[in-house]
Amino acid sequence: MTVAIILFILILALLIGIPVAFVLGGMGLAMLLWADLSPMMATMALHSSFDSFVLLSVPLFLLMSNILLKGGVGRDLFSAVQSWVGHWPGGLGIATITSCTIFSAISGSSVATAATIGSVAIKEMTDRGYERPFVYGLIAAGGTLGILIPPSIPMIVYGVITEESIVDLFLAGVVPGLLMAGLFILYSFAYARFSKQYVPCAKASRAERNRASLRALPTVLLAIVIIGGIYTGIFTPTESAGVGVACSLVIVLVMRTFSFEKFKQASMQTMKTTITIFLIMAGAKVFGKAITLYQIPQDISMMVSENISEIGLFIAAVCLVLLIMGFFLESISMLLIMVPVLSPSLASMGIDPIWFGIIFVIMIECALISPPVGLNLFVIQAVSGGSSAEVIKGVWPFILLMLVCLFAVYFIPSLALYVPYGV
Repeated sequence: MTVAIILFILILALLIGIPVAFVLGGMGLAMLLWADLSPMMATMALHSSFDSFVLLSVPLFLLMSNILLKGGVGRDLFSAVQSWVGHWPGGLGIATITSCTIFSAISGSSVATAATIGSVAIKEMTDRGYERPFVYGLIAAGGTLGILIPPSIPMIVYGVITEESIVDLFLAGVVPGLLMAGLFILYSFAYARFSKQYVPCAKASRAERNRASLRALPTVLLAIVIIGGIYTGIFTPTESAGVGVACSLVIVLVMRTFSFEKFKQASMQTMKTTITIFLIMAGAKVFGKAITLYQIPQDISMMVSENISEIGLFIAAVCLVLLIMGFFLESISMLLIMVPVLSPSLASMGIDPIWFGIIFVIMIECALISPPVGLNLFVIQAVSGGSSAEVIKGVWPFILLMLVCLFAVYFIPSLALYVPYGV
């Protein structure tokens, strides 16, 4: 009964529009006071929320992606990829997903990826006869690669919560991320082959390719430095984020596409996003402390172990809840609400937490573009100026492709586990 009351109040407060951070923190404090527990536990929980060196990588990765966004790097990256594959059937769609994949390996943010590539690709694709719903859906889905292909901010937060290796989580996301990008590319190819409105692009000359590739080369090298540094152990994730900020500043200054005013804008946007994420984390920590003292995670873990013996049923139930939560919550909020409650059940059911983390992130990706309020839907609508109906119509095929990737990771766990574990 206690769990039902807490869930009812939580959902009601979120639905009436109270910010997630204040809902979680307020409920946690109220639960502590109701149980005659010291409210000092809330302040201790707030302090422990940020007592992590790894969390420094979150604002640094956000600052790096905003510097690149303001410096027009996405435009150069898209132009370079387009010069090589734009004349293929569905070439602009392929260029868009490829650009999203590369930019995801730099930014770690789905919103930054969708906004950066979308601001360039939407006009190019619509001018070539691609239907607007397809274009909006493609870029909204391509943006979600930012939280699966490492480095990924949700994976960093998941690793902090579960105390799992963030490097292993990053490694586990590589193959599923590339698989999902490959599915999107195949769909773009098939769409162009059977679309009557599609207009092929002319093949770029060698000089155009060389010129575009040269401008995009620093961005590709930045992705290689960040990912390679993490995987080879040269950098920790936090150190790689710091290196990325420094390198991104060098890139945009050398290319002369940056100014002090743009730096202020990038810093302000980073500050706003960081404060939002950290406030939610602080509220979730207080809420998590309260529900732990109420023994709710233990009760749920026991209920799961007694009533759900199949891993498949457990995963299906989690996926269903995430899709429903995705109607009114963004990715970090879902992660911070769900993972502390579910993580005790993983060990009892023999579920690898790294594998579960990839499943969880894929479902968050689905939620990010799930109508009616998936966050990336609003990003694409803001960038394109299109209608919400067009964006929603375009995302459904990509949600299905994401579910195909989810089933593949579920039935073939080595897709996620081979790179980090070699199994």
